[in-house]
Amino acid sequence: MTLKDLQPADNKDVGVYMPYYQGNKRQMLPLAISLYQKGVLEGERKIEGGDGIPFIVTWNVSKLPADLTRCRMQFDGDADLSYEMMVTNFEFVDYLIDVVVNFRRSRFIDFSQAFYRKLLRIDD
Repeated sequence: MTLKDLQPADNKDVGVYMPYYQGNKRQMLPLAISLYQKGVLEGERKIEGGDGIPFIVTWNVSKLPADLTRCRMQFDGDADLSYEMMVTNFEFVDYLIDVVVNFRRSRFIDFSQAFYRKLLRIDD
């Protein structure tokens, strides 16, 4: 399964998340919820001026936006390059919206700077 083959989630699954998003994010929400329901994503972190680093992200799936998601990311198949964070589902789905938007624009599967700042606890 690639992001280009992703089908929108059912309206009943999307509806509970709708109050958490505004504007253009709502348009991408059905695809982001569908991706969220998969519980896994493989991609590549683009490095400016260098080769990208492959990653795999896994997370637990829940139906409620206010539940917590435990997100685990491993880079390059190396256990020493593993990171984990806990965020609310609606916040994690927001990061997945960014992934979908980025993929549509660039055809690369990667997360936003905000996601990495949270994952690496840069702003804590």
